[in-house]
Amino acid sequence: MSAPVDLNKIDIEPAQLAGLLAAEARGVQVIDVREPYEREAGHIAGTRHIPMAALSEQAATLQKERPVIFYCRVGARSTMAAQAFRAAGFQALSMSGGLVRWADEKRPLEPADGYVADH
Repeated sequence: MSAPVDLNKIDIEPAQLAGLLAAEARGVQVIDVREPYEREAGHIAGTRHIPMAALSEQAATLQKERPVIFYCRVGARSTMAAQAFRAAGFQALSMSGGLVRWADEKRPLEPADGYVADH
């Protein structure tokens, strides 16, 4: 990873994630665990979508040797995902404050007119 990330903590700040994405850190897997309608409303470019309900069946598609960063609307679902994946041996993190904080910090969403949908 190109930016220093403390893997001993479960949270990663939006600014840290933005830096990793800007650097195109190939070692990081970023997963949006929100519902499909939330993803369609707005999401972080370059991230993968796996709804929370499908995470267990899709776990094998994630690489254990690469850190995985989850995000959701406010951070509750992504923290649960990170905890579960840590228990399974992954280096897993959750973006602090979720997409609400990302957008509040004026970070870009896809599509260009994207917004944070209610859950």
